[in-house]
Amino acid sequence: MPRSTASPMSADALAGELLLGLGQLVRRVRSHGGAGGLNLSQLAVLARLERNGWMTAAELARAEAMRPQSMGAILTGLQQENLVRRRPDPHDGRRILFALTAKGTGVRKERGARKRQWLATALAGLNASQRQTLLEAVALIKRLGEA
Repeated sequence: MPRSTASPMSADALAGELLLGLGQLVRRVRSHGGAGGLNLSQLAVLARLERNGWMTAAELARAEAMRPQSMGAILTGLQQENLVRRRPDPHDGRRILFALTAKGTGVRKERGARKRQWLATALAGLNASQRQTLLEAVALIKRLGEA
């Protein structure tokens, strides 16, 4: 006989379901952003430079948890595509700093707009009650992210 109320889910089971659902959503959103021939590592570097501004290759490598040699190859490719630029560090001429170019910023903005548009379209398919429930869940997810 079906139960009218669901039994409470354990925190461990809920964690698994949440990670699964968030992972699926993130992958779906990414797939609608359009990579423009860029791989995930390159996209991650562009995003980090957009958030942080000028950074060294070593700082980027640490932030992205990769070897400096791998980061160097990524930056070389991005520079060849005119998505990042480099300059000497004004405080230490031995260091090289990287930042987004106008083209790199444009790629990030276009990609973000496509992702938001896809998600907004998907959200429009929900009814008002579902959107309200999702809004409440977003607040909880943000709180978990700050914990």
